[in-house]
Amino acid sequence: MRLTKGTDVALRIAMRLAVQEEASAPTTREVADLVAVPRSHAAKVVTRLQHLGVVETRRGRGGGLVLTASGRRRSLGGLVRALEGEGDVVGCEEEPPCPLRSACRLRAALRAAQDAFYSALDPLTVDDLVSAPTGPVLLGLSPPPR
Repeated sequence: MRLTKGTDVALRIAMRLAVQEEASAPTTREVADLVAVPRSHAAKVVTRLQHLGVVETRRGRGGGLVLTASGRRRSLGGLVRALEGEGDVVGCEEEPPCPLRSACRLRAALRAAQDAFYSALDPLTVDDLVSAPTGPVLLGLSPPPR
């Protein structure tokens, strides 16, 4: 199974915000530079994270992005499910539909593998992801030279 680019970026942003001091909340532009993603893509991801209650955005002087308390404690499996959306690993019902869909064992096997993938992520939180040695590396990130 492969995560979408949006989910990958969302997890990197959440991890970076998890080690950020609240007093120095970065802007979307700054966090995009730190995790090396296009600003437009980061903005879409931040909006999605905000809607999920993972990130809080603050405007004005002293504003920026802050990981919410519930975002810190949220199950990683639940977060990835929310970001990826519901659905099968393969598109058996897409047009044209797979001719094997009525008697296929592959679909059930892939669904079981997908459930196992999420189950492995369920006990983890964003805070778990930033414990040493990851946290210090995240704090040491600097934007690429222009």
